[in-house]
Amino acid sequence: MSPKTPDASATSGAKSRAGLMTPGRTTVMALVLLAMVFVFENTRSTKIRLLIPEVTTPLWMALLGTGAIGALCGAYSTRRRP
Repeated sequence: MSPKTPDASATSGAKSRAGLMTPGRTTVMALVLLAMVFVFENTRSTKIRLLIPEVTTPLWMALLGTGAIGALCGAYSTRRRP
């Protein structure tokens, strides 16, 4: 006799939902939320000097841009390579 095998359609939905909220993803989402609160709490204008020009921009925009550049660099460096 063959062992009972679960129906693939019944288990695939449970596995996909359980895999969405792993501890690592939950931690990353909490850190992203805290970073966004930090960024949007700092709304004053600030002067930023980038090589030669000096611009005045809201601090949240500078923090958000720096975070986005850091995220892109991190994603690029951890990408799987063939």
